[in-house]
Amino acid sequence: MNTLFDKIWDAHVVTTVEDGPTQLYIDRLYCHEVTSPQAFAGLRERGIGVLRPEKVFCMPDHNTPTHDQDKPIEDPISKAQVDTLTQNAKDFGLAHYGMMHPKNGIIHVVGPERGLTLPGMTIVCGDSHTSTHGAMGAIAFGIGTSEVEMVLASQCILQSRPKTMRITVDGELGKGVTAKDVALYMMSKMTTSGATGYFVEYAGSAIRNLTMEGRLTLCNLSIEMGARGGMVAPDEVTFEYIKGRENAPKGEEWESALAYWKTLKSDDNAVFDKEVCFNAADIEPMITYGTNPGMGMGITQHIPTTEGMGEAAQVSFKKSLDYMGFGPGESLLGKKIDYVFLGACTNGRIEDFRAFASIVKGRKKAENVIAWLVPGSWMVDAQIRKEGIDKILAEAGFAIRQPGCSACLAMNDDKIPAEKYSVSTSNRNFEGRQGPGARTLLASPLVAAAAAVTGVITDPRELM
Repeated sequence: MNTLFDKIWDAHVVTTVEDGPTQLYIDRLYCHEVTSPQAFAGLRERGIGVLRPEKVFCMPDHNTPTHDQDKPIEDPISKAQVDTLTQNAKDFGLAHYGMMHPKNGIIHVVGPERGLTLPGMTIVCGDSHTSTHGAMGAIAFGIGTSEVEMVLASQCILQSRPKTMRITVDGELGKGVTAKDVALYMMSKMTTSGATGYFVEYAGSAIRNLTMEGRLTLCNLSIEMGARGGMVAPDEVTFEYIKGRENAPKGEEWESALAYWKTLKSDDNAVFDKEVCFNAADIEPMITYGTNPGMGMGITQHIPTTEGMGEAAQVSFKKSLDYMGFGPGESLLGKKIDYVFLGACTNGRIEDFRAFASIVKGRKKAENVIAWLVPGSWMVDAQIRKEGIDKILAEAGFAIRQPGCSACLAMNDDKIPAEKYSVSTSNRNFEGRQGPGARTLLASPLVAAAAAVTGVITDPRELM
């Protein structure tokens, strides 16, 4: 009667405190430059080292510029954070992939593509979008800086056991509908707090038919529904993706791992604390209109009105629309946009660049649009060039930048100016997320591409 979550969690319990938290063993700790400096400082203050350095992987991604990475970082705060991570990794004997290193990139893109993220693991990082790795059939969640120190010191963490939720999406996804649209659709129905307190397992035929990269996108956005994390049971899609990757098991170890991974699924009679079901046929390409990821709608729909809303909800709704420069009942189709961002740990993988290129091929970038196309890693960058996607993009007037978190968040040079509209494949559209006063519309790579070549919000199905 166990869920997939139960099986992995129970296999990693070290001790439990009665009416208290669980001491959970952690298989992988991913470290980036923003949330780790104080953790390493804490180890130094206590005069202790990292317990299991071979389980820890470090790389800068949030503060890295996406151009001229071979030159010193100009922003002093970013430079200090990146340099500090380099020094900490060296001092504590940890694997470190710095800027320009062929294994560098956004840590949530690099983990799966290098075979560091594997089914059945527990994975943490000082970053909320650690939930991405659950797509491989792992328990993965973000932690705070003090918890990063805890894992560095003990390879364990104290955690309260979350409740379990299964979200089932059955049926076939329609034309132009991607994993990003599935996630935005769920949030539009469940709100950004609809999964608070739960660990979500995604199931159903529409989920099983997603590629590995689509599943990574879906699980990445679990945190935006308030979930502790999201996961998909590993299957042949997962195993095929992992096989042959750099850190994947080899030979007899592969066969042994595979046998175990095949047991990682919820039992037929597993009981979840909550069940939610959606029909894939109800989902169309999505776009957000407000200032949280739950304020989304089908691209052909209209912004909701305040009818039926309580007074407090109306105030919040109006504030959000005022910030965005939109009004209730409006359509977004044909709205002029200024920036397009393809990238982030949500949509910076090779499949996302293929999708974007499929729309822009044979077309030209709109003159009013500034486009930042940012691979999630150097491995993605290499694949783009191997497949000739770079040539398709160049012919259409687009340039590819260097890997990093880029315009997902305003912690590097790639900031959207105030009151400019950005169609973004990233994960958050909060006020100021992409720069002070920036107006972010979250969408899939297909919707982003359609906007990039038309200069306005466009249904990508019209260009497919």
